[in-house]
Order: sequence, then C-alpha cells, then structure tokens
Amino acid sequence: MAVEGEESQVTERHGRHMKKLGVIGGLGPMATAYFLQLLTQMSDAGTDQEHMEILIHSKPGIPDRTRFILGQSREDPLPQMVEIGIDLKSQGAEAIAIPCVTAHYFQERLEREIGIPILNAVEETVLCLREAGIRRAGIMGTDGTIESGLFQRALAEDGITSVLPDRIGQQTVMDIIYKEVKAGRPVDFPAFGRVAQGMFGAGAQAVLLACTELSLVKRDFDLGEGFLDVMEVLARKAVLTCGRLKGRYECLLSPRPGAGL
Repeated sequence: MAVEGEESQVTERHGRHMKKLGVIGGLGPMATAYFLQLLTQMSDAGTDQEHMEILIHSKPGIPDRTRFILGQSREDPLPQMVEIGIDLKSQGAEAIAIPCVTAHYFQERLEREIGIPILNAVEETVLCLREAGIRRAGIMGTDGTIESGLFQRALAEDGITSVLPDRIGQQTVMDIIYKEVKAGRPVDFPAFGRVAQGMFGAGAQAVLLACTELSLVKRDFDLGEGFLDVMEVLARKAVLTCGRLKGRYECLLSPRPGAGL
C-alpha cells in the first residue's frame, strides 16, 4: 500500500525535484541492460522509492549507426531515434540518455527535434579527463565514432591529444564489438589487451572505452588502471541529473602508475 505523500518525502530527502530519465535503448540490447544496472548501483538510494524513475524504450531494429555514418548504408537511424525520444518526452521524460556512443554523432539534431536535453557522454568524458589531468588519451570505439571525429575534436578543444589504434588494432576493436560482444560470443581478451597496450605504448595516459559494447568487456574482465568507461561516465551524469550519486562514483578514472601525471 502506498504511503500518502511518499513522493514528496523522497523529493524532500534529496533536496530537489527528481527528474524522470528517458533512455533510447537497444543499441545494443546488452549494453542497455548494463546501463540500467549502472544507473541503479550508482544511485544513492536506501529504498526502492528513492531510486529515480526511468522510462526505457529498447528498439534494437534501429539501423546501424556506424554503417550510416561511413556511407555504407542509406538507412538513417535518426528518424527512429527522434520518434522514440518524442514518445519518451510525452511520457514525462525530462532528460534523455542514449547508451550508444556512436549515436552521439546525432546528438545536436536529436536534442533540437525532441526538445529536451540529451545527455552528452562525449563532453562529460572530456571533463573527467580534464579533472584527472590527462593530456593524451587513447580511443577505442567503432569505425563510425573514430571516422566522425567525435572524440578527437572534443579532446583537441580541451588541449588533449588523441591516440588511435593502428589499422590492425582498429579492425580488432571492430571484431570485438560486432563479432563478439554484439553476437553474444566470448571476447578475445588478449587481443583487446594488445590494442590497449599499443596505445599506452604510444603515450596514452588513459584509454577511453568509447563504445558501450566495450563497457561489457570492463564488466567481465579486470582491465587494471588507466581505462575510462564512457558508459559509466554517461550513467554518472544521468544519476547526477535525475537522481542522487553515491560518493564512490565521483571519480571514475584511476591513472596508470608512471603515466606522467
């Protein structure tokens, strides 16, 4: 039985209005499921009622973002994402998160057409790197993310140098994302490690997991220090915007020993 005034009591305990978060999901499905887990475990909530309200529309059928960005497909994913965002807004969502890094290529148009804030994982990641004093960052992401220059431009504007995998390393990253994680197959973790070590060897002080499928690699394997998970960054921003963050999630990056910081 609901307690009268329960919602207002929760708002009072948190000291502010608890916004409803909308999530455009399914890009891919497992990453969306993990994103919900991150939102829950990052929230400073002592009861069910103290967690924020989340509206999720998981639509795996949205066309592939990387293929469209690279001109390999004419199927534009934007209209379906806009349709979902407008529907979430109509249900009361006051901010939207998209647990797909490549989809941030469309961020400005999505925000303009949907009409409510779209949380920007790229900008938040740059802020995290700045706070940690990182000046050279490796980027592991899809071909679409890399070719679009999403992170390279944002990092350069903050004076941070991007370090990218070589051609073979980038193909390895794509195989891990599409042929392993998205396909539900075991990850070739030694191959992942070789790509990361190549970027650390090229001077990266930290490596960005700039694809939500790579977040699942971090979930399942001990990567050690020096990695910043962009989906964790997005989840933290979502909780800060719509809920209340646990203190231990204030810093998401532990620099590698001897990284020159």
